[in-house]
Parts: sequence; C-alpha cells; structure tokens
Amino acid sequence: MAAGIELDIGKTVHENASAYYERAKELRKKAESAKKAIEDTGKEIAKELKAEGEAPPRKAVRVKKEKRWFERFHWFETSGLMVLGGRDAKQNEELVWKHLGEEDLFFHADIRGAPATILKGGKKASEKVLGEVAQFAASYSSAWKAGLSSVDVYAVEKGQVSKEAQGEYLGTGSFVISGKRRWFKNTELGLKIGVDEKGNLACVPESTGFPFSKSISLKPGDKEKGEAARAIAKELGASIDEVLSILPAGNFGYALGKRN
Repeated sequence: MAAGIELDIGKTVHENASAYYERAKELRKKAESAKKAIEDTGKEIAKELKAEGEAPPRKAVRVKKEKRWFERFHWFETSGLMVLGGRDAKQNEELVWKHLGEEDLFFHADIRGAPATILKGGKKASEKVLGEVAQFAASYSSAWKAGLSSVDVYAVEKGQVSKEAQGEYLGTGSFVISGKRRWFKNTELGLKIGVDEKGNLACVPESTGFPFSKSISLKPGDKEKGEAARAIAKELGASIDEVLSILPAGNFGYALGKRN
C-alpha cells in the first residue's frame, strides 16, 4: 500500500508544498553526509591495511577463458604428444572417426564402461608414455566407480578398430577390436589434479610428469565426488564446477596439504 501524504490544514497548498520541499532537502543532505561517512571509513580502513603491509580488499574477478577444441574431451599432454579420452558414447565415436589417425594408438580398459582413448603419434611413443596413457584410460573407466585399484588395459592401431560384428553394425560408442592387442596388465588407477604454470586446471595420470605448479594425487576412496570436489577446489583455488567436470565418476581418496 502506498504511503499517505499528510497536509497541514492550517496552511495553504503552496505553504504545504514549500514545507515538503524543505524536508526533502534536509533528507537529501543527511543521505549525502552518510555516503561521505562510508567513503571516509573505507579510506581509513585501506590506510590502516597499507600501514600494516596488507593490500586493501579487492573484489575477485574471474575471467572466463575460451575453451580450446580438445578441452571438450578428457585430455593431457606428455612428451609432446596429445592424449584424448571420450566423456560419453558420442565423444567416443567422434574421437575414433575424426581424430584417430594411422600413426595413433587406441587405448581401452578391459571393462564395460570405459572411454575411447587415443594417443596422437602413439606408434613412436616411449614405453613410459604408453604406461601413462594406459593409466589415464584405466582411471576414467568404470573401474574407478567400482572402487577397483587396478584394471587391464589394451592398445591397438586404427585398422583394428571397427563398427561391425558378424555383419551387424554396433551402436554409438561401441567398437569391435580385431587382431593382436598390446596389453598393460593390472594398470593401477591414479590421477593428479592441479593448476599448471598458466593457471589452467587439468587432471592427468598420476605417473606423468605434467608441469603443475601445485597438484593433489587422487585414488578411488570413500569421499563422495561432490565433497571431494569442494575440498579440492578450495585447496587449488579453482571453481567446484571446473573440478567436477574433469573428475571421473565415483568416490575419491586424497590427502589435502600434501601436494606434488
């Protein structure tokens, strides 16, 4: 309900209007005085902080970075080679048909529910790099959600990956593997999440020497994903949504304060 206007019936219309005008001026003057007092207080606080060697509080502004094309996938770089893993069945298809080349290798954990993982230039990769990619493929598979500590992983070349099984075309994200496979038996699950020298958040296999300025090691554990993401985000100064988007499904074990 709108506030009423009180008029003094002993005064004329012009006298009442003049009285309200003077009242408005008085209120405006008080508001300006209050604003100045707040500004003066802020200056005094900033002066005190400066005297104590502290910077005055500043509003944090997060600049939204434009994603690079490969950041749509799970990814990392090792020894100059790019590794890409699908986040879902549709991305698995895209990786195999658009990004798997003749010189690349296809990795897959030997468990139902695992990403298509490709190592660009994999045919010339060292044994160490192959082991890192195997750990990456293992860690983003359903083995993490199942709480397993290890899983077998295999690698094959492009020509060994197909969509047809006994004349039938397989559904989205499913492939048929033919020929001899390169096995990485009992590959241990393990990841490192951290911030690199450019301020980018990344999650990579624990065995890699990815150049983090600070990172936290992760294993399957008993901490629910949301709880883990909140703790990790706080520790690394990242957003919870960013952390959630690059973690595998499942629960986590980690030691905050013990960074690599």
